[in-house]
Amino acid sequence: MTVEFPPNTSIGRNALAVLASLQLFEDLEPAALVAVAERVEWFCLPGGTTLFEQGDEADSLYAVSSGTLAAYRNGPDGRRLVGRIQQGETVGENALLSGARRTAAVIALRDTELMRFSKSAFDHLAREFPSAMLNIARLTVARLERSMRLETPRVSSRTFAVIGNNAGVDAREFASNLSRELAPLGRTEVFTRDTASQHTSVWFNEIEARRDFVLYVADPSSLAWTRQCVAQADTLILLADAREDPGPWPGLDTMGAVNPIARNAELVLLQRRIIRPGTAKRWLEHFPVAHHHHVRSREDIGRLARLITGNAIGLVLSGGGARGFAHIGVIKAIREAGIPIDHCGGTSVGSIMASGVAAGWGTSMLINRHRRNFVDQNPLGDFTLPLISLASGRRVTRLLRREVGDVDIEDLPLPFFCVSTNLTQGETNVHRSGPLWHALRASVAIPGVLPPVFHDKQILVDGGVLNNLPVDVMREFGRGRIIGVDVGSEHSLVACDDVDETSVFGRLQLIREKRAPNILQLLLRAGSLSSRLATATNREQSSILLTPPLDGIDVLDWKAFDRALEAGYRHTLQRMPEIRAALERDRRGVSV
Repeated sequence: MTVEFPPNTSIGRNALAVLASLQLFEDLEPAALVAVAERVEWFCLPGGTTLFEQGDEADSLYAVSSGTLAAYRNGPDGRRLVGRIQQGETVGENALLSGARRTAAVIALRDTELMRFSKSAFDHLAREFPSAMLNIARLTVARLERSMRLETPRVSSRTFAVIGNNAGVDAREFASNLSRELAPLGRTEVFTRDTASQHTSVWFNEIEARRDFVLYVADPSSLAWTRQCVAQADTLILLADAREDPGPWPGLDTMGAVNPIARNAELVLLQRRIIRPGTAKRWLEHFPVAHHHHVRSREDIGRLARLITGNAIGLVLSGGGARGFAHIGVIKAIREAGIPIDHCGGTSVGSIMASGVAAGWGTSMLINRHRRNFVDQNPLGDFTLPLISLASGRRVTRLLRREVGDVDIEDLPLPFFCVSTNLTQGETNVHRSGPLWHALRASVAIPGVLPPVFHDKQILVDGGVLNNLPVDVMREFGRGRIIGVDVGSEHSLVACDDVDETSVFGRLQLIREKRAPNILQLLLRAGSLSSRLATATNREQSSILLTPPLDGIDVLDWKAFDRALEAGYRHTLQRMPEIRAALERDRRGVSV
């Protein structure tokens, strides 16, 4: 459904000025701009409405005058968000130029004012003003280059509707606190029913053009104002008291506004100092939004502000056995530098280290717990009859359950993920929900060394088999900058030439002298070779890549705890000026 603008609206009177402000037409000569203005169609697309579907014939290109569109692409796991089109940006020119069908579906995240330029009008412009095509061609090539570099557009929002679940949730106070945390990121304005309900969408659009962020505070006593807030918002912030039973947000069920495909929604669970186990799972069962957040303090609101605006800093930690102790040194240096870690993830030992960050462990706790679990006792020392693995895995399971308990991933203070390899499907599994210990156990299940995890008739093993540095997983979230830490890529095995000619006792001597690898080293190395190409690609996708020098530290050298930690710490300190510069450059949208 579309709504045509009356000819006497401000957009109709100022069509030339609006067109000239669009990047697509900013370099056109006046005669060409007039030709475009005579042939464009202006209309409004209500929030949640589809502009076109993936596979549709390309008959027009569109430019956004105000509002926000979202592009979704169909895949094996359903529709995936691939980017947003905001004020001044265009969509559809690639397919229009190539004659191919639409490669993605495009939906209005909010009420969006659009300009439509048809194929016939486009062809006329090309004939009459061939030079006008240069700018369109440049934009198309730039988008193609981003696609070839495997870049994922940052998924950021500028306008938000803050909606309380019931009258007991103080949306105004929350919006005020969120506004303070958004202020360092840009000019922010808060609108409530009392201050702005008498204005029209045209007025709001003009205000939004002069602000970086706008918060609209819904009022459960006014369906009309709540509807206005939803119509103006790129993102819905759904506030709920974690102690309450899940229930609908007033008025939103009649708007279809919490449909996670049609609208972008963030669930915010207000906690009381501690996170109540199971609360996230209960709410997500009723409202399966893509992202949720636990808020207990100002620090949590600051992290939320960075995440929802695409200004977050993510940390991705690779696998690498005992070399993974360097991750602790990296974390220590980052924290001492005052750089916030807003969300994290990893593979194998990196997933264990990242889970401690997500759980809110301090640096001393990270050091003490991991020293106890890896140095004081060998986690792979419970050898068994090697029917499916050399170790029974019971010791690793016991250690994981002791350290993380029965907490679910959804209940961690920071957003967290880890990856395992699904041998049944031959693909990477991303764990973002369910018991934390179970996900970690799957992520560290080195083939041949530890038994696989059997779950839902699937066989799960170490994530490093296919993806040892899952930066690509975090980049799909589109939340901002990413620090990738790779401690596995430099590791290699060497052996003397005559190992195969040596007796059993001779081989034992060579292994003791480190002139030949043992069976655990061979299995560890063989289990990660297939992920080398993915790791190389993911290293390039990091905003900043850290590779601590770990020469001489073997993947099974648990006694190298302090050396590896110190190497990670010193390497990060040395790179700190570069880290700060890269993160700041990427925050401004410059490719790193």
